[in-house]
Amino acid sequence: MSPARAGAMDGFDYELPEAAIAQTPVEPRSAARLLIALEPGEEPGDATVADLPGLLRPGDLLVVNETRVLPARLVLEKGSGGRVEVLLLEPAPGAGPATGATSWVALVRPGRRVPPGTELLHEGEVAVVAGAVLPGEEGRRHVELVDGGLPGRIGRVPLPPYIQAELADPERYQTVYAAAPGSVAAPTAGLHLTDEVLEACRRAGAAVATVDLVVGLDTFRPISAERPEDHVMHSEAYRVPEATLEACARAGRVVAVGTTTVRALESAASSGRAEGRTTLFIRGDYDFRVVDLLLTNFHLPRSSLLLLVDAFYGPRWAGLYRTALERGYRFLSFGDAMLLGRGAGRPA
Repeated sequence: MSPARAGAMDGFDYELPEAAIAQTPVEPRSAARLLIALEPGEEPGDATVADLPGLLRPGDLLVVNETRVLPARLVLEKGSGGRVEVLLLEPAPGAGPATGATSWVALVRPGRRVPPGTELLHEGEVAVVAGAVLPGEEGRRHVELVDGGLPGRIGRVPLPPYIQAELADPERYQTVYAAAPGSVAAPTAGLHLTDEVLEACRRAGAAVATVDLVVGLDTFRPISAERPEDHVMHSEAYRVPEATLEACARAGRVVAVGTTTVRALESAASSGRAEGRTTLFIRGDYDFRVVDLLLTNFHLPRSSLLLLVDAFYGPRWAGLYRTALERGYRFLSFGDAMLLGRGAGRPA
């Protein structure tokens, strides 16, 4: 049994050189490299995302997460002139849809210098009023916006902290099929797909279906607990249309684009509810009910996403990551991708 299977988080650590972390997205989108590992014992193959249609079969179903990233990062200042950043995470309970909510759960930095009741300004006008810190929520707190349209007017797309470069075009942190605003992070595997690639997949005989899972900030954070079973999984809203559920039941193979799509499909299958909130933590010997192939990026060490890859592909993910680093693949949100077969990384 590997250290990962034995339960220690050390088994999900690996050395990630800073030079391997992609700072900018590749152009065009589909030129991203694709490491292919579909069958046990096969040498991983090299392709690009543009080659994906040729890897699919008639009857396959490609499922994508159509969530859209909110311009959730607000750069404001206090009346004294001190700069404050507010990162909107999700509407407060009962606050309504993200596009019109005025009450939010947010991160405020530097939080210690912003007591409850502080008015935060944009161009001299009050934009946000900071509320109370929520107990046991790792610095999360309530904030009140002057109106629900504020993020769309002054907000910026929140990039992960490991990306230092400015993004010239904010739409490059959106998928081409993004529709439903709500996420504070992108479903990054889908960033590689283009309308042309999707159309070529259809011509190859594969269908395309959608889910919506609101991607939260916790998705990308390393797990701080020493054992996976001690990690408290974050909650995310999801919706799987009835048409997608029916298409999955008919499909020869279900190909999930990204770990967020996996969570949405498997949450619906395990709970019997097509929509709601999920805390599903996919790890270890999880019994996948829906997904057969996974298109995914390379993930941070010790992250819940890496545990999902281990559960889906198998413990040989570590060798696959070593191969990717040796071959010069780019990692994390703007990096390259893998196409994995379920169980292909388990011992025979």
